[in-house]
Amino acid sequence: MNTIVIVLAVAVVLLALVAIAALLVVVRRTAASVKLSGPSPEQIAEAKAEVSEELERARQEAEEIRAKAEKDAGEILKRSESVAEGAVLSRKEVEEESRLRKDELKELRSDLERRENRLGEREQRLDEEARRQADRARKLAETETELADRREELDRVADKRRQILERVAGLTAEQAKSELVKEIENQAKREAALIIREIEGEARKEGEKRACKIVTLAVQRVATEQTAESVVSVLHLPGDEMKGRIIGREGRNIRAFESTTGVNLIIDDTPEAVLLSCFDPVRRETARLTLERLVLDGRIHPQRIEEAYERSREEVRELCVRAGEDALVELGITEMHPELITLLGQLRYRTSYGQNVLKHLIESAHLAGIMASELGLDREPVKRGALLHDIGKALTHEVEGSHALIGAEIARRYGEHEDVVHAIEAHHNEVEVRTVEAVLTQAADAISGSRPGARRESLEAYVKRLERLEEIAQSYEGVDKVFAMQAGREIRVMVRPDSVDDIQAQVIARDVAKQVEEELTYPGQIRITVVRESRATEFAR
Repeated sequence: MNTIVIVLAVAVVLLALVAIAALLVVVRRTAASVKLSGPSPEQIAEAKAEVSEELERARQEAEEIRAKAEKDAGEILKRSESVAEGAVLSRKEVEEESRLRKDELKELRSDLERRENRLGEREQRLDEEARRQADRARKLAETETELADRREELDRVADKRRQILERVAGLTAEQAKSELVKEIENQAKREAALIIREIEGEARKEGEKRACKIVTLAVQRVATEQTAESVVSVLHLPGDEMKGRIIGREGRNIRAFESTTGVNLIIDDTPEAVLLSCFDPVRRETARLTLERLVLDGRIHPQRIEEAYERSREEVRELCVRAGEDALVELGITEMHPELITLLGQLRYRTSYGQNVLKHLIESAHLAGIMASELGLDREPVKRGALLHDIGKALTHEVEGSHALIGAEIARRYGEHEDVVHAIEAHHNEVEVRTVEAVLTQAADAISGSRPGARRESLEAYVKRLERLEEIAQSYEGVDKVFAMQAGREIRVMVRPDSVDDIQAQVIARDVAKQVEEELTYPGQIRITVVRESRATEFAR
């Protein structure tokens, strides 16, 4: 900063010298001009005035130059001061940063020293561990060698013992092993049967209590009428003379009727009545309405038969739709595809073991809804699944496959929820049951079909089922007598007490039940009771 001030002062002095030199030049020029022409007073006065003016101007210019120089010097001084202050701050920052770097380096150096110390200690521990592992490996090798020697010795001893035992027992090792395995298997079965019986007892105590409550409430709240239907419909006539008109000339009318409707018309000695026989109940009902129209009209001929048949078929279709809609209204179900409603209505004319299928579906839906309410579930999907679980029976004569899978495909096609579709396809265990809705559908189907008076079966099938039940139970070892009771819903199995103990009796009951489930088809459930009785008799004389 002192150097700058000195430079500025020198610059001001130089400017002043320049101004004085200029003034001397002007004076010299003026004096020269005076010497050449001779001075006069006026000229001298003018020269003085000019010199004075020139001096004044020189002084002013010198002052201006000095002021400007001072101003520039001040600005330069200020800039120099700011630069000096910035340099001081920069030096302080550099010194601070340098100090921080030194501190960081010091910390890093100390951290590095600590890590080196830890690594050294770890290396020492690893060396010690390696030495211990080496000692352990050496000891293990010695132990393995010792064990191998002992194993060889034990094998020799075991061979000697086996040979001695074989000589004493008269059995080979394989025979003894098979005897031992058989004994262990029987013992395991006995223990498993005991454990299963305990678990089943606890589960049955709670499960049966809850299940009985749910099923009892559901059955008590559902009461439906049930009538046995067959494959024959009877139409009463106003008189026997109508039979001749139905037959027509040379049987023309009856042939036309059977050809148009696909139903056999039986005219026998039954007074004032004719029979319509067909395995398709919808077609049989259509033929009955057709014949009823013809009898009321009195005009019976082939063309009239076709007209009456078309009108009756349309009427039956409307009745089917109405029956399906009534079922939905009764159950409180809405928003179902019209095709599903029509198929439901067609089931009004179909039976299963004498049970009306539509009434069975309505009853099953009521039961499933009640059980769902008792379990705290959503009733809507459960009732829909139970109502539609036999919908495939409306198309079993048109589509190949089981009615459960056919019904599931129909429901899926017409937009039913996947839970409803699964309940339909799994109600006969053709698909593995995965949802509670499917289980409730199975339960409702079984309750509706197995309650007394709901269904009937042919005598031949009934007898075959009883015989097969007795054959299954009789095939087990230790069984003495078998009795099928309560129309085949219970089997009493008498076993010989000297051949079968209590645990084995439990195993026989379970095996018989499992084989019956796999081989036979039956409504409801079958109870298997194994009876083992021991009697001791003595006479006092």
